[in-house]
This record gives sequence, structure tokens and C-alpha cells, in this order.
Amino acid sequence: MLLGLDLGTGSVKALSMSETGAVHGEASVTYAVRSPRTGWAESLPEDWWEAAAEAVREAVGPRGEQVSAIGLSGQMHGVVLTDASGRSLRPAVLWADTRSREQLDDYRALDESLRRRLANPPAVGMAGPSLLWLRGHEPETYGAARWALQPKDWLRLRLTGEAAAEPSDASATLLYDLESDGWSFETADALGLRTDFLAPLAGPADAAGRLTPEAAEYLGLPAGLPVAAGAADTAAAVLGAGLRGSDPPQLTVGTGGQILALREDLAPDPNGRVHLYRTAWEEPGRFYSMAAIQNAGLALEWTRKVLGASWEDVYREAFDVSPGAEDLLFLPYLSGERTPHFDPDARGAWTGLGLNHGRGHLLRAALEGVAFALREGLEALEATGVSTPELRLAGGGTADDAWRQLLADVLGRPLRLLPDSIAAAASAHGAAILAGLASGVYETPEDVLALAPETRETVHPGGDSRLYEAPYSRFRELYPRLHE
Repeated sequence: MLLGLDLGTGSVKALSMSETGAVHGEASVTYAVRSPRTGWAESLPEDWWEAAAEAVREAVGPRGEQVSAIGLSGQMHGVVLTDASGRSLRPAVLWADTRSREQLDDYRALDESLRRRLANPPAVGMAGPSLLWLRGHEPETYGAARWALQPKDWLRLRLTGEAAAEPSDASATLLYDLESDGWSFETADALGLRTDFLAPLAGPADAAGRLTPEAAEYLGLPAGLPVAAGAADTAAAVLGAGLRGSDPPQLTVGTGGQILALREDLAPDPNGRVHLYRTAWEEPGRFYSMAAIQNAGLALEWTRKVLGASWEDVYREAFDVSPGAEDLLFLPYLSGERTPHFDPDARGAWTGLGLNHGRGHLLRAALEGVAFALREGLEALEATGVSTPELRLAGGGTADDAWRQLLADVLGRPLRLLPDSIAAAASAHGAAILAGLASGVYETPEDVLALAPETRETVHPGGDSRLYEAPYSRFRELYPRLHE
């Protein structure tokens, strides 16, 4: 039995599956994202550890002795400073953190050849800018750190006692040279950052350590299990969803939103609006281009809580309102935004409020605003040469039928749905597949492709699609007007 652990922003998922891909058990345990100051987003790694143990025990149940390997995936971009034993020295700085906006100027001042090899636009919340902030504002902690790790790499260190990194996560740090496929020590030197705390790289499907007796006892698993280096959550989701190079791009809606397309060649966006990262396994394609929307489920969950609505209320009341929400618009940029604006200071707003609007209008406008932001991301991805006649749809934030239809209508593309069990846990599935690769259960591309799920149905744009054109045009005008 293979075990996949996906360390997300607000929860960790554990999934146990057979070698044939049948799921035996899964569990999800939440933890807090803290914001002690405006623009900060942090988590306590010890909360991750406790939640991971609880999720593993629930997903595996009494069959712990049957687990043969562990694989990992996790939220991207964040940074955890630790001592030599793996103890975190401060809370983890997460991808949604915007405190490093001033440090982006250091990246913009880099030599053009270095910026080209990073192949990504500078953005707050990524490890490089966050480390620059920590160096300037918390020099003692920065200087005392033995390792600067991405979140799932910290979890692996806790599991195995060994520090490592891997390309799919490292390529999203702004400290990685995608041309040479390794850490960009030259960039770190130019920025005045330490290089000694960047962990050695392993392949995502390599065994990067074995489960220690202490960790095994805590999790209820056998000691000595191989632990795969693992992958960034989006790269792991590519494996879990069975995405092939010939497949259409994939839209994932969770806390954030991502639209990704596999690529064989290194093809950075010359307009600096779309990311380019390494995949977890080269068979589906060596790289993927990705439009990253920071405020998807993040903005909808905030809206739900502020308006005192349950998710059942959200869908019932929002879809009692006609498309366009009677001229009410919502900008979802509650934590800045990446694609296409790359503006950490972007902020959200409802505009067009009138006495005729109630809670249902506000909820409808929020759903439409997120969909409009995803459409802007899709158009930015298309501008890099990616063809998007249709999309595959995944992510735990797409369970409602009416919400799926709204997405298809706004995007103007058929959406091929993955099975619910895969859509909500594709990254955990991918992590379990990496466990199988690391332990030799799977050896060939055919072994992995045999696990790929079939899309179950397609949601086609309907008659409401044309009704969104005018609101979308007004949505696109809002950001530049409010930005001024």
C-alpha cells in the first residue's frame, strides 16, 4: 500500500492506495494560517506535523504495517527556516504573504541574463524575496538557520531526518536556474543571499530518506519506509490527474487557481505574466507553463464568512440571481494578485452597489469575479502560444454543478471533469504515485499511465455564456482604474 501526503495551505491530506490505484482510505485535517500583521501569511510547522500524523492515522487505520512507501506534495513558494535538527526557528512564510514587495526591486536590478534563466516574473511570497526580507528584518534568525526549505521539504526532513529539495518546488523559488536545471547560486550571490542553507537536490521520484523510528511510532507506520523527494502540489496534481502532453490544459480551483499546460521546451513568457516550472516526472513533459490566480477559493471563503453564509447558502442564493448580478462587480484581489497583474498591492472591491442588491447579489458577484480572474489568466496563458480549445477541471473548489457551469460559461470553453475522488485530491494521488516510483513499484511510463483516470463528463458553455461578455469587459477595466 502506498501513502501520499499533500501539505496544503490550510489542510493536509493523506491518501492510501493500492499499487493498482484503488483508494483504501483518505483524510484531511485543517490548521491555521496566521496573519499577525497586514499582508503576512504564516503557519506553524508543528501544526503541520500534528495534522499530518492525525491524517495518516485516519487514512491508514489499522493497516499501517501494509504501507510500503511514502510520497509527498505541498504548497509552493513558501520558506521554512530550521536548525540542523529540523526544528523551525520561526513560523513558515507562505505563498500568500506580501511583505517582500520592496525586495522585488532587488530582483528587477539583476543582470538580464540571470533574470532570463530564472524564467519567471518576480513575485512576493516566493522563497527568494521572502529570504531577502528575513535577512533584512530578522538577521539573527536568518543567520542561525541551517536550512531554508519549502514546506513539503520540511515535512520530509521531519519524517527522515535528512534535508533535500527537488526541481518542481525549487524552480518556483526564484533561486533556480531552469536553463541548467539546478540552484542558481549565481543569483543568490548577486542578491547577497546565503547558498549554504539551500538543500541538495534530488529527483522527485527518488527516495530521499527513510522513515525514522521516532516518526514511524508517531504516525503508526513501520520504520525504514522509503520517502520520495516528492513534488510541488501542482506538479504532483499533473501525475495524479494523469495529464499527458497531448491533453488539453488543466484548470485547478482550490485556495488559488491555476491553469497549466505541459511543455517539452523551456519557453518563458516574454510578457512576464505566466510562470514556467519543472514537472515532477519528465514523461508527460519537462516543463509546464502556469497562469497563477492567487484569489480563488481564498476570496470565496472570505466572502462566505464575512456575509455569514454557509456553502449551501452561497450556491442557493447566488444562483437565484441572474448572470451579471444586476451590474454588481467583484474584484477578488484580497491578497494582491499574480497573473496577469503581478501586483502585491492590488485589493478587492464590490462596485456598482445599489439598494436593489442583497446578499445573493454579493455572493453571485464574488463567484463571477473569481471566474473573470481565471479568464484573464487563461488569456495570458494563450498569449504564450498555448492552445485551449477545452480544459480539464480539477480541484476541491469545483464540486457544485452550477459553479462548474458558470466557469464553463465565463471561460467559453468545454470543461472535462475528472472523477470527484481525483479532482479533490489529485496532488495526494500524485504523491502516492511518486511513492510507488521511489520504491520501484512503478518503473515505466506505461506503469504510471495505467493509473490515469478517465474524464467522466464534459460541461459545455451554455446559453448564458454571451451574457458574461459585457460584465467581463467592465471587470477588465476595473483593475487599472482602481490601481490609479
